[in-house]
Amino acid sequence: MVDMTDLSNQPLALVASPPIAGEDPPIDVAHLARMTLGERSLEIQVLELFDRQAELLLARMREVAPSGVAGFAHTLVGSARGIGAWRVAAAAEALERAVAECGELASAIERLDAVVGEARLAIRAMLRVSAPAGATQP
Repeated sequence: MVDMTDLSNQPLALVASPPIAGEDPPIDVAHLARMTLGERSLEIQVLELFDRQAELLLARMREVAPSGVAGFAHTLVGSARGIGAWRVAAAAEALERAVAECGELASAIERLDAVVGEARLAIRAMLRVSAPAGATQP
């Protein structure tokens, strides 16, 4: 069991909340820990980078032609897989397919926006837990 009084040196994977029964968590913290070799500062950096990148890519998807949407979605697939955001990766892949098949993009973008929102909320919660006492988070 993790001593909850001093979490400053624990990997994020050990302090994340368990998922609701039957539902995959927005971020696979075990995968994240493997990808960062359990280095907490790297986990934090990777999560912060994904948070900013996902917001930027979604905003740009709404401003470009479908071919640009596909490129941004492809970038998001790789980033999401890197941190274990499997639902984001799946939704971004579905958006890529919709572009390739000349399908309806609005609902695919809406779904991607929803799962990115979930992942970003989870990231912010993880970063709050990892923040030193007295530090402020954005």
